[in-house]
Amino acid sequence: MKRTAHAHWNGTLTEGKGEITTQSTILNNTQYSFKTRFADGIGTNPEELIAAAHAGCFTMAVGAVLTQAGFTPNDLSTDAILDLDMVALSITGIQLNLTASAIDGVSEEKFKEIAEGAKANCIISKALNVPITLNVQYA
Repeated sequence: MKRTAHAHWNGTLTEGKGEITTQSTILNNTQYSFKTRFADGIGTNPEELIAAAHAGCFTMAVGAVLTQAGFTPNDLSTDAILDLDMVALSITGIQLNLTASAIDGVSEEKFKEIAEGAKANCIISKALNVPITLNVQYA
């Protein structure tokens, strides 16, 4: 299986602009620019897309592990916070904040164990070479 995306850029780094389109076209000529990446502009940026991909992948992985263990996941919600070092121009880490509704038969300790496993084994986590931390709220 292959997944694709296309990016187009025109102009200088600070004054130019581009568009990103994904295979599914959910992003279709979505604007990105220096301002959307390093300031407050309208559009997306590569780091935001990495955070979104990580939040989605991790949350699905938690649901998958729960399902494989015979449990029906309730509400699972994850915020992914990507830290970008502007001096080194590198991603220094991602914090995953998972909030979940209690699941019959799953203790908080077991749920945290499942979440840690999902963090380590989701496809996006494995693709990233940065520290990934996890905070779990299970009620």
